[in-house]
Amino acid sequence: MSAHARAPRVLIVVENLPVPFDRRVWMEATALRDAGHHVSVICPVGKGHEALRETLEGIEIYRHPLPPESNAGLGFIREYLVALYHETRLAWRVRREQSFDVLHACNPPDLIFLVAAPFKALFGTRFVFDQHDVNPELYITKFGRRDLGYHALVLAERLTFALADVVISTNESYRQVALTRGRKRADQVFVVRSAPSLERFSPRPGGEHHRDGFRHLVGYLGVMGPQEGVDVLLRAIRHLIDAGRGDVKFMLIGGGSSLADLKALAAQLGLGRHVEFTGRIPDDDLLMRLSACDLCVNPDPLNPLNDVSSMNKIVEYMALGKAIVQFDLKEGRASAGEASVYAQPNDPAALATAMAELLDDPGRRAAMGEAGLQRMRTSLAWSHQIPTLLAAYRRALTTGRATAARHGLRS
Repeated sequence: MSAHARAPRVLIVVENLPVPFDRRVWMEATALRDAGHHVSVICPVGKGHEALRETLEGIEIYRHPLPPESNAGLGFIREYLVALYHETRLAWRVRREQSFDVLHACNPPDLIFLVAAPFKALFGTRFVFDQHDVNPELYITKFGRRDLGYHALVLAERLTFALADVVISTNESYRQVALTRGRKRADQVFVVRSAPSLERFSPRPGGEHHRDGFRHLVGYLGVMGPQEGVDVLLRAIRHLIDAGRGDVKFMLIGGGSSLADLKALAAQLGLGRHVEFTGRIPDDDLLMRLSACDLCVNPDPLNPLNDVSSMNKIVEYMALGKAIVQFDLKEGRASAGEASVYAQPNDPAALATAMAELLDDPGRRAAMGEAGLQRMRTSLAWSHQIPTLLAAYRRALTTGRATAARHGLRS
C-alpha cells in the first residue's frame, strides 16, 4: 500500500535514553500520533523502563539492552556497536510487524543512518535526522584534539546529513551546522526546540520540607556527566560557604556516569548537608522539589559544544517560573533572555557571587521568573513547536512521494 493511501507510519530510533523518559522524543512521538501518524520507537532499556516490548498510549515501543554507561573511548565504541546491532535487528522487526514510511533518527551518535540506509534504498523510506547534539564539538570538548576519532565523527555527520530528506534542529546554531557542514537547503531544515509542555510541566506545591531548615534552596536538574559542569557548581558552593553563606542548600537532581565522582568531590570539599544528590526521581517529585527552590542554576561551562547547544534544564526552569543563574553562553542566553543572570564563564567564584546576589533580591527573582514563564507561554513551550514538527514531516513525505514516483518505488 502506498504511503498516501493510509496514515503515514513512523519509526523513531533513539539511543541516548529510553522512552517515555526521554521527554523530547516522547513528545514528538505523541504529537505525531495526535496528528494521525502510526508511531513506533526503538530505544534502550532504562531504570523503570525495562520491558523489551510494550505499547504505551498508542505508541509501539521496542527496547534493547546496552552495555553499562562509560566515559572511556573503547566503552563508547562498544556501546555504539551493540546499539547498531539491536537497532538494525529491531528496525527489520518493526518493518514486519508495523511497517514504516519514515525513519526518524535522534543522535547521538551520528551512526543511525546505517540503520536507515537499506530501507531508503530498498523501499524509498524517508529519513528524518533529529539533531540533538553536534558530535564533532562534543569530541573536542571531551578530548581536546582533532585526531582520527574527530574526523570519523565529522564523516559520520556528513553522511547522516547527505542521507537525510529533512533535518530537525534544536536551535539556530544547529540549523547553521545543517546548512553549512551539512550542505542542506534552507527548506530542508526545521527548528523544533526542546521545551516542556506547560500543561504537564507546571509548579507543584508541597516541597518546602526539602529546605531542611535552610533559608534558601537552589535547584539543579540534569545529567551528571563529565561535561555538564556540576563539578564547577560544587566548587562554587564551596566559595559561597567560605564567603559566610551557610544558609543555602543545593538540591542536585539527576543521574549519570559522573554521579559517584561528584559525590566524592562534594565530600572532599566538605559540603555536607549543603548538597543533596537525589539521583533520578519521578516527575511528580521532581516538580515538587524544583517548585520549592528560590532559584535554579545551570553550570554548563563555556566550550565548543555547550556554547551552541540548548539545554533542556533552562526551559524547564522557565516553565516553573524560576530565576536562573548560568554562565554566559550563546544559546543559553538565546533561550533564557531576561530570565537569567549570566556569570563570567567557567569561574566558580563568579557563579557563587551571582547566586548570592540573586538570593538577596527576592523582587528581582520574581520578575525574572515571570519573564521566563511569559517567554515560554508566548514562543518556547512545546505547543509552539508542534506545528514546525508537522511541517517537517509534510516536507519529508512530499519529497518521498515525489522520489518514489520517479523511481517506481512503493512503501
